[in-house]
Amino acid sequence: MLYRLAGSGLRRLPALQLGAWGTQPVPAPASGAKRSSLPLWAVGSVSAVSPGGAGGWYEALATSAPVEGAEELLLGAHTATGLPWWGSILLTTVALRGSITLPLAAYQHYILAKVENLQPEIKNIARHLNQEVAICANQLGWSKRVARLTYLKNMRRLVSELYVRDNCHPFKATVLVWIQIPMWVFMSVALRNFSTGAAHAEAGFSVQEQLATGGVLWFPDLTALDSTWILPVSLGVTNLLIVEIFALQKIGMSRFQTYMTYFMRAVSVLMIPIAATVPSSIVLYWLCSSLMGLSQNLLLRSPGFRQLCRIPLTKGDSDTPYKDLFAAFYSKFISRK
Repeated sequence: MLYRLAGSGLRRLPALQLGAWGTQPVPAPASGAKRSSLPLWAVGSVSAVSPGGAGGWYEALATSAPVEGAEELLLGAHTATGLPWWGSILLTTVALRGSITLPLAAYQHYILAKVENLQPEIKNIARHLNQEVAICANQLGWSKRVARLTYLKNMRRLVSELYVRDNCHPFKATVLVWIQIPMWVFMSVALRNFSTGAAHAEAGFSVQEQLATGGVLWFPDLTALDSTWILPVSLGVTNLLIVEIFALQKIGMSRFQTYMTYFMRAVSVLMIPIAATVPSSIVLYWLCSSLMGLSQNLLLRSPGFRQLCRIPLTKGDSDTPYKDLFAAFYSKFISRK
């Protein structure tokens, strides 16, 4: 059974290449700029490190073309809309998730639905092939090993032909992962560059200075950590909701799916202390991205939206998905004795 991918794509950012951190002085902030409250290792500038120098792979990533593209996208959204930075981050996240990952997620569900509908035919082929191999093994005196290898070789060929016939190879369902994870990483690194003053100046003011006053509510400074832990905890809870929604829609999960569910739960919890050690701008982006992922997962349960996206009906589809989800959630977490 195939494992459906969660929409959120949760991954920890690459560990920072610290070099001789702690031994070099932090440059004094420009006149009028607010001194960053980040740890010493988080404020080291990456702009002075050449991609091929001794700074390491993280500095090469931080100055790479995709990260610079993400920086230009954020700056363009901020300039075009005139929103404060928290609004620009939120708007950019919604735009990226809505225009890129939502269509890819719909395509993923389309492929997986077609694969699921092929399962009865695959089981029927497997039954007939097993009988044919058994007959040939008796007639030709094959050993069990030869019979097994013959069965597996022909089964792979026949299943591959089915995927080609219906144009639904399962690998196509992984396109979302190959797009979403790099995008998440590039945007995160771009926001870190902004928050540490490692990139860009606009109208005489660095983006870091603008972020220092570009927050809202309890996090007015987007370059600082969220000392209240509200953003990190909200991020963890949202990611856990995404994982649990996936788990609730599965009945009789395979061992691999069960292990992956536990792994994703652990990652969701681990993201809370990680988020508490990075600038609020990054955590805000992570939270907005996860909220969009949660909304995306719920939207893709809608029979009307699935029909709009021409996702084939499957045996497991329900006419009342949200009612069923609430009933399953209530039964598992509330009414459980």
